[in-house]
Amino acid sequence: MAETNEYREQRLQNMRALEELGYAPYGRKYPHEDLAQVRAAFAEGVRVRVAGRLMTIRRMGKMNFCTINDGTDRFQLIFKRDELSETAFKAFKLLNLGDIIGAEGALFTTQKGEKSIVVADWTMLAKALEQPPEKFHGLADQEERYRRRYVDLMTNDETRARFVTRSNLLMETRKYLWSKGFIEVETPILQAQAGGAAAKPFETHFNALDQHMVLRIAPELYLKRLLVGGMNKVFELGKDFRNEGIDRSHNPEFTVLEIYEAYGDRTSMEAIIEGLIPHLCDTVVGSRQIPYGEKKEIIDFNPPYRRVAYSDLVKDLMGADWFELDFAAQLAKAKAKGKETETNLELDGITDTLMLTHEVYDKLIEKNLRQPTFVTRLPHEFVPLAKACPDDPALVDVFEFVVGGRELCPGYTEQNNPLEQRKALEHQAGEDTEKIDEDFISALECGMPPTGGLGIGIDRLVMLLTGCDGIRDVVLFPQMKKA
Repeated sequence: MAETNEYREQRLQNMRALEELGYAPYGRKYPHEDLAQVRAAFAEGVRVRVAGRLMTIRRMGKMNFCTINDGTDRFQLIFKRDELSETAFKAFKLLNLGDIIGAEGALFTTQKGEKSIVVADWTMLAKALEQPPEKFHGLADQEERYRRRYVDLMTNDETRARFVTRSNLLMETRKYLWSKGFIEVETPILQAQAGGAAAKPFETHFNALDQHMVLRIAPELYLKRLLVGGMNKVFELGKDFRNEGIDRSHNPEFTVLEIYEAYGDRTSMEAIIEGLIPHLCDTVVGSRQIPYGEKKEIIDFNPPYRRVAYSDLVKDLMGADWFELDFAAQLAKAKAKGKETETNLELDGITDTLMLTHEVYDKLIEKNLRQPTFVTRLPHEFVPLAKACPDDPALVDVFEFVVGGRELCPGYTEQNNPLEQRKALEHQAGEDTEKIDEDFISALECGMPPTGGLGIGIDRLVMLLTGCDGIRDVVLFPQMKKA
């Protein structure tokens, strides 16, 4: 702490000295060119005006060098004693790493071939009072990078590029859906009742209405109301909130894309996935072959993607007779498979085939689905808002789209029968019937067209397309325990 205070005091002294020389430490509007544009249009001798943060400073008597970064590129500035006024050259000596300056001068190529600007005049734009990370190599502490993202962005070009990629991905997603005739809508985030998913909500109180409210866990039920109203192709990009755990693939506040298409079904949603993701690979990333995770495993996003039934995956691993076995035999087989694969299956409290099979799928199968895969025909207990398969009412006409061993998004043939929907919601709610959204049922009773719907976790999609293995690396300000 003493060292930190020493650095800060030295910077404050430099700031006061700059003010005595007539340099305001915190400047105003400064029109300039992006460094990337300067480099692209480089022509010897042309005068340019640039701005950026000081990343390096080399003081060498009458000729001094520094590197600035404006977020588009880095560029070398040369401060020569005979090119600057006496005051400007003297003031240069008071600069510190992290300061933001504006400079103008002529483009010049050094003997070593480095494109540079010989500064004729410069101004102070912002004095940094805090010492940046050692040699501007960035924050070494991963937790600190998340807590102080502004410093991480300042010092780490890779981090900054990742979030530019995220922004471009959102833009191209919108453009793709607009091109397919979808319109973007906004539905309430503050809701009287949680619905559209089975999750614990964040709760609050609306003082003006004296009413209990929750932050939404999903926008689904409101989007379906729009289909009833005749808005046939809609999507929403927004935040959902679930008051649950945090791990490498879950954050309680997360960004979701939900899409609904009237007169469609599950296969309509598969077509959207097989169109949208290659489009994002082409326009944002530049390749459909994406290295992912620590091992840089190559994920191939060229469609068509694999389609396989949930039960077939289970039988491939556990044996063709799995669903004919009694529960005791299934449990013994699962324990043996867990031991064989050194996987910790959580079997305590599991008392039926449905949950045991899901534990086997969740721990032993899904993680090994590395390439893009539509897992179809799931048990109806898992998806109460979907329609049953026409050939088997015990299964629902849905998919889970899995890539890199994680679910990226579910897609459904949506339930539009209000009587069947009520039964499913009552079964899910149990004795707590207040959880049933009666207005949603009422909307369905007005008639909702056959519909396909899907929800894509944007944070996980960014993880995939940028090769990150942790969700906090793709969220600018992830939730952290208070320091």
